[in-house]
Amino acid sequence: MKKMIHSHRASLVTLVAALALAACGQEQAEAPQQSQQEAPPHKVAVGEMARQDIELNKSYPSLLRSDNEVTLVARVSGALEERHFEPGQMVEKGDRLYTIEPDLYQATVNQREADLQSAQAQLSRAQRDAQRFEQLLSQNSVSRQQYDQALADQRVAQASVAQAEAVLTTANLDLGYSQVTAPVSGMIGLSQINVGNVVTSGTELATITPLDPLEVRFQLPQRDAFELRKQLSQGGDPSDIRARLSIPGVSGGSDSELEGRLDFLGSRVDNGTSTVQASATFENPEAIVLPGQFVRVSIDGLKRFDVMAVPEIAVTQGLMGPLVFVLDDDNKAREQTISLGEVAGPWQLIRDGIEPGDRVIVGDPAGLSPGMTIDPQPFDGNAAAVVEDVEQQEAQEQAEAAQAMEAGAADGQPAEGEEGAQ
Repeated sequence: MKKMIHSHRASLVTLVAALALAACGQEQAEAPQQSQQEAPPHKVAVGEMARQDIELNKSYPSLLRSDNEVTLVARVSGALEERHFEPGQMVEKGDRLYTIEPDLYQATVNQREADLQSAQAQLSRAQRDAQRFEQLLSQNSVSRQQYDQALADQRVAQASVAQAEAVLTTANLDLGYSQVTAPVSGMIGLSQINVGNVVTSGTELATITPLDPLEVRFQLPQRDAFELRKQLSQGGDPSDIRARLSIPGVSGGSDSELEGRLDFLGSRVDNGTSTVQASATFENPEAIVLPGQFVRVSIDGLKRFDVMAVPEIAVTQGLMGPLVFVLDDDNKAREQTISLGEVAGPWQLIRDGIEPGDRVIVGDPAGLSPGMTIDPQPFDGNAAAVVEDVEQQEAQEQAEAAQAMEAGAADGQPAEGEEGAQ
């Protein structure tokens, strides 16, 4: 019985092998016939090259600083009687921060006011004497010398009043300086002097750092500065140039990025760095960033004018360097070596290799080869959409491949009980 089963299995194996050989022979015979048939044209987006203005999104490193930071110093001497703030709090311009022995300076003001009143009384008497001597002189009752002396006494009294007024003004200033107020709004740091200590004129008390708005200075490469100045000279408004500030090492989102505006562009190139200084102002109401932090400043609205560009996805690498596929009059694809410029978002700027009017394949070059017939599809100029479509297609293909692998692995596993039966 076992011999009969083995005999049937051997016959079955022989039959399967014969059928396989016959199928291979038929495929080999049909292969030349199929190769003789021309493949259908490959559908892909094609764009006609023309010079255009391309917007860049570039970023530059910067170390944050607050140019309006102020160090408070005592302008009078005396005992530090009170501190009216807590370190680290936000203070407003004009807020009272320290009190330095005001009673002493109030007493000085009172004394200077009394001196002024005395000088004014002396002036009043001298003015009356001068008027009286003038009348007596007209009656020849006094000499000319006596009259001149009365006028001189009047002028001396006037000078004494002016001097007393100046001394009183100084005393009032010192009285005002005994109350130290905030010259700017911002965050105040730790107090350098404790209450009860005696300070002198020039003693540092604390530091106020304005945080909103925040001015950021950075360096633009001279070419970017040239293009930006060219853009502004052609009627652009500086307020149209927006700036974004991002903090490296902080997770993405609105909390890690600030929006501002470019408000200064330098007029000279630094000989050492070949850069041009620029500054931007950012609203920072929540004090997200602080002076001393390293950040990156991005400029929106910066453009390259009158350039050639293709979607970045259209560029591939060949033996002679980067290349794109262009179409001839018969819609045949051919390779064209190019010289690359900057990358501007989804666009790749081309320095050399293509000319206006060339028809360039702007879609995915995968599967293309020289001489392939192309069915050109319209290109609407949206490079970002082309890149997004290719990425979605690749993601879909990867997902399908993963599903096929999972299905193949599942088919290759023996059914339950089959292994034991074998």
